Amino acid sequence: MQKIMLIEDDISIFNLLKEKFLLWSFEVIGPNDFQQVLPTFIEQKPQLVIIDIQLPAYDGFHWCREIRVHSKVPIIFLSSRDHPMDMIMAMQMGADDFVQKPFNMEVLLAKVQAILRRTYDYTEEQSDIVQWNGAIIDYSRSNISKGDQEVELTKNELFILRVLYQFVDKIVSRDDLMRKLWDDEKFVNDNTLSVNVNRLRLKLEQIGLEEVIITKKGLGYMAVTKGEL
Repeated sequence: MQKIMLIEDDISIFNLLKEKFLLWSFEVIGPNDFQQVLPTFIEQKPQLVIIDIQLPAYDGFHWCREIRVHSKVPIIFLSSRDHPMDMIMAMQMGADDFVQKPFNMEVLLAKVQAILRRTYDYTEEQSDIVQWNGAIIDYSRSNISKGDQEVELTKNELFILRVLYQFVDKIVSRDDLMRKLWDDEKFVNDNTLSVNVNRLRLKLEQIGLEEVIITKKGLGYMAVTKGEL
C-alpha cells in the first residue's frame, strides 16, 4: 500500500481526500502538529506529498523547501490560490504539479497515479549512466555533472531529460512529452511543462551546458549534441 502524506488544515477536505484515496488502496497520513511537518514526513516516509499553500504556522512553500532538502519524493500543491506566481514558485521549489481548488477528484487521482507510476515504476531499459556533451547523466542518483560541477534534478526534470536524451537530436513534440510524463495530456497544464523545461535548462546552464535543449517553435523540444546547435 502506497502512502500519501496530506498536509491540509481544512479537516473537511482532509477527510474527503482520505476517504477517496482509501477506496483506491492508498494509505493517507497527516501531521498532528503543523509545526512538526518535517519530523512527521521523515518518520512516515510517504511515497507522495499533497500540500496546501495556506497552513498554520508556516506555509506550504516553507515545507516544500524543507522536504526537498531531505527527499525527492513527488509533491503536489493543492491550493485555492490562483495567481500564476503561486504555481511558478511551487514548481521552482521542486513541486511536481499544482492543482487548484475546487478540484475534480478524478483528475487529482489520475495525476497522483501517473506521478507514482513514473516515479516508482519506470522500467524502460536504459543505462543508469550516460554521457552527453561532455557531461555525465546519472539516472540512479538523479543528477548531471560536468567536470567538478554537479546539479541535482527533480523527478520531473530527470524524466524530461531522459525522454529528450532517448531521442537525442530529434524533435519530441510537446504532446508526446506530456503523454510520457502524465500518461494523458488532458490532465496537464501547458505552463507546468514549460516551467519544468525552463527550470531544467537553467540547471544545465549552471554546469556549462547552454542551449543544449532547444525549442522548435510549433513542433516541440530537442536535446542536441555539440556540433548540432
